[in-house]
Amino acid sequence: MKVNKAKCLYCGGCVGICPTQALELDETILRVDEGKCTKCGLCVKFCPVGAIRRDE
Repeated sequence: MKVNKAKCLYCGGCVGICPTQALELDETILRVDEGKCTKCGLCVKFCPVGAIRRDE
């Protein structure tokens, strides 16, 4: 997953919805642990501003 830092509101909604706890929010840094991420897409669907997208 890729995070567009210019779009991200750092609301933390994606962190709470991630079933594998692959996302971590630290003030204005959203990190994706690729080792935990299953690319289920829930964070992409949940993000209200479209700041998260799948790697292609």
